[in-house]
Amino acid sequence: MDLSNRTVLIVGGTSGIGRELARRFAAEGSVVIVGGRNPEALAELADEGFGTVGIDVTESASVAAARDTVLARCPELDTVVTMQGVMLLEDLRDPAHFEAAKTTVDTNLVGTVRVLDAFVPHLVRRGAGTVVTVTSGIAFLPFPPMPTYAASKAAVHAYSEALRAQLDGTGVDVVELVPPAVATAGQEKVNPHALPLDDFATEVMDLLAEEPTPREILVKGVLMHRWAERDGTYDDLVAQRSRALAMLPGRADRPSPS
Repeated sequence: MDLSNRTVLIVGGTSGIGRELARRFAAEGSVVIVGGRNPEALAELADEGFGTVGIDVTESASVAAARDTVLARCPELDTVVTMQGVMLLEDLRDPAHFEAAKTTVDTNLVGTVRVLDAFVPHLVRRGAGTVVTVTSGIAFLPFPPMPTYAASKAAVHAYSEALRAQLDGTGVDVVELVPPAVATAGQEKVNPHALPLDDFATEVMDLLAEEPTPREILVKGVLMHRWAERDGTYDDLVAQRSRALAMLPGRADRPSPS
């Protein structure tokens, strides 16, 4: 993928990985529009020179309005990145977890579908473009304290595969970005193994720049997740990650995370 002279919309790009990728695309010479719900963050990004648009992926009307705004400003839009997502702890022994599950599915999975439904027809009419969906290493190697997060990201992976097949021959590419734990918003304090954001973004941009662009953007730090089943390490790794169930309220009797 040529990273320069593109017009890129990053939905959910107001913080963390999305915000850093917005800066990287801009540094390569692309026009970048960032979409999100946080007006303060959008204002900060506007001050940096980014285009911005308010969008709530859980509301179809908001997504449609954002589409109309973006395409009116940037009819040459050729790249759409769906970064939005929530990560919520859930204790499946407590029925109260359902609200967290519903929020997670509506944002991570259905929100992705809403965004794609809004913008893919434009890319198909252009006859060229790229969709970048964002899943997670947890889609392939579950983290038991966040069961619906894992399920939603696994679903986005499957949806991306189907979308790629359906768009074959249209000129629109589908690329799946699969992050591991990345040190954003203090995560380096929670997970000392999280990749530094700068290193992660550099590796992602290098992979995106390859010709042809890989169908899955897999930094080295996520390979153990992506290929755990193939490599025969899946059961042991899930067992190790299950120790983190001690994070859940009422589970303090379980062993602490290693």
